[in-house]
Order: sequence, then C-alpha cells, then structure tokens
Amino acid sequence: MATKGHLFIISGPSGAGKSTILVAILKKRPQLRYSISCTTRPPRGGEENGVEYHFVSEAVFRRKIDNGEFAEWAEVHGHLYGTSATYVEEVLVRGLDILLDIDVQGAKRLSAKYPEAISVFVTPPNMEELEKRLLKRGVDSLAAVQRRLKNAKAEVAQAHDYGHVVVNDDLAQSVSDLESIIEEASGNE
Repeated sequence: MATKGHLFIISGPSGAGKSTILVAILKKRPQLRYSISCTTRPPRGGEENGVEYHFVSEAVFRRKIDNGEFAEWAEVHGHLYGTSATYVEEVLVRGLDILLDIDVQGAKRLSAKYPEAISVFVTPPNMEELEKRLLKRGVDSLAAVQRRLKNAKAEVAQAHDYGHVVVNDDLAQSVSDLESIIEEASGNE
C-alpha cells in the first residue's frame, strides 16, 4: 500500500504572491498536484475555466454544497470558493503531494479535517507593498482593492495559526522557502 501524500495548505491575503510562488513551485516540481478551486466569481482577464478556477454559477455551487462535494468552502470577497473533496482524497490516497491555494477560513476547516496538513501563510513585507501590488494588477476597482486591504489585515493577524510563514519580499527567496518546507515534509516519512 502506498504512503499517503502530503496536503500543503497555502494561504495569504490577495496580492501576497501566492499564485506566482505556486506557479514557480509547480514548474520546478511537476510531480506535485494542485487543487483547482471552484468559484462563483467571474473570470478575470485571461483566466480560463478549469485552469485557474472552475467557474460556476451560485446555483451550481450551492448544489455542490448540498451534495457534500467540497472538502471546504467559504465566502470570500463576496464570492463563494470551494475545494473538491473527491480530488483531494484521490490525490492523497495515490501517495501524491497536493498544494491548495486557499483562504484563511478554508484553511481552518481543512486543518481540522486534515490535522497532518502542512500549513504555510504567505504574507507581503508590509501593507503598503500589498496595496501597490493590488493596484498594479489593475483587475479590481478601487473599492474592491480597499476591501481586499481591509480583509488582508484580518488575514495577516491569523498568520500565527500556520505552521510556517513565508514573507514574500523577494520572489526567488519565497519560492526557495516554500520548496524547503515541501522537501522537509516529504523527507519526514
């Protein structure tokens, strides 16, 4: 019987650089799996269904909740997000490691369900830098950026709940830091 894989929960405020770090990690470690979340939020410019997210209507999402299809789900920034329970379990049972880019609410639920999960909080060096990053993305209205900044303060206050914290001040260093965390977990069989 294969050893069960590791579940890596990656959280942090919008604009902290989680997605950029994860793309780099997945390029360097193609054996890792990535859980694509389901969301009711509309796609941003260039996003493709089934690549960045599975984009669904609220009715479809709520039906998935009722059918117990999510390992966790939460409302974040006015939209619903969820993680496929079936996909996560299938990957772990096959002995593969899986990365989840997930909000702090979902991270709490998953950590309770999977206490062996390795949790990593990615944070920007400071709120001023986070604001610059969110504005530079140019995908949100000013009101949405302000809402994300307000939420970020509450999210950063929960970083102590995670097993690891990566300060994304330098992308190469942040990727290296996360890679070290993954290697350490994988070596502790």
